[in-house]
Amino acid sequence: MLKPFRVGCHALGAVVLTTAVLAVSGCAPDTAGAEDEAGFTYERQADESPDGFDLDELVAAAKKEGPITVYDTTGRITDSAKSFSDKYGIKASGEKMNTTEEIEKVSREAEADNVVGDVVLIDDIPGAINQLMDPGYLKNWVPGGVADSVPEELQSPLVVAQDPHIWTYNTEVYDSCPIDNIWQLTDSKWKGKVMLEDPLNKSIVGYWFNQMADHGEDELAAAYEDQYGEVLETEESSAAAEWVKRLLANNPVSVKTSQASSEGVGASGQADPPVAIMASAKYRDVEDKGFHLGVCDTLQPWIGEVQNKAITIASGSESPNAAKLFVYYMFTEEGIAPQMEDGKASTNSDISLPEDASGVSKHWDDLQFMETSTANSDWDNLEEWQDLWRLNS
Repeated sequence: MLKPFRVGCHALGAVVLTTAVLAVSGCAPDTAGAEDEAGFTYERQADESPDGFDLDELVAAAKKEGPITVYDTTGRITDSAKSFSDKYGIKASGEKMNTTEEIEKVSREAEADNVVGDVVLIDDIPGAINQLMDPGYLKNWVPGGVADSVPEELQSPLVVAQDPHIWTYNTEVYDSCPIDNIWQLTDSKWKGKVMLEDPLNKSIVGYWFNQMADHGEDELAAAYEDQYGEVLETEESSAAAEWVKRLLANNPVSVKTSQASSEGVGASGQADPPVAIMASAKYRDVEDKGFHLGVCDTLQPWIGEVQNKAITIASGSESPNAAKLFVYYMFTEEGIAPQMEDGKASTNSDISLPEDASGVSKHWDDLQFMETSTANSDWDNLEEWQDLWRLNS
């Protein structure tokens, strides 16, 4: 159930991390594990031999295996797969599909004992844990060569990239963002002029609402008081639920993709354009399509939210070492570069934030970050957030 709203209190999730040692040679793993509330055993293999991570040994083992296929939600994965093949001489193919397709395809392959996707990059982490990792179809693996460079809270499961979605306005009409507080989006001035992806179509939007309830109650309550000069009083279960309900009463425009939001906000010649939250990758439309998109960089309490993308290995892969090598490669600047061009950031702290078209890297600390430690809360509460959306639409 959604948690009762208490101003000044955060709902806290437990971080479950374990360590393990796995030899590249293919020997049976010596694994220590701990289960979270859903029963999924997180593994963190940080060292690949008694002497630590040995990249040369991993490369040698990988070259003895067959080709690999990588699933991802962005077409940029084909570029990473090609550069991986060129670098190591190991054939890798990238396939783009949406998250629903990933979950269905990985499940069917595992149940049929016919694994095609060796590596899976997925942004629905709650869904991946509960539908793919908990049943054992996918496994988590953290290469020792990058374990110290990725924040520990992003290792279970291993997050490879972070994707900012930012509140955006039309720069042809406005000199600066016309809103500076997220609660203004619930006022009559913005009735029918707020665009966001439909949580009934994209689960990650419902997860975002739940993350605000679990981790952003203080910030939302403070922003309300700043805007209206009074303490928030609500009969809803959280400040986040109150914001969502008020937003729905203001007739927001639900869209299937960020591309629709980019077109709706940024197209030329509008007299009264909407604002929207969209993927920073869509700021390419400024140059490619002549759109007018600007970051609401003064918006309180957050200018947007950051979605996490996990990288996992199929438990039934016939090329496990090649799959591991690809995971390692995605934590190098060369491997992650195609996704950084879209504004996504590597979780490897040794790689600088991207200089993308939106310029969101200058405002990185003003974003709300999705916390994987409470992924099970996101999963458990998703249906209630979707019901709230249905009942109030």
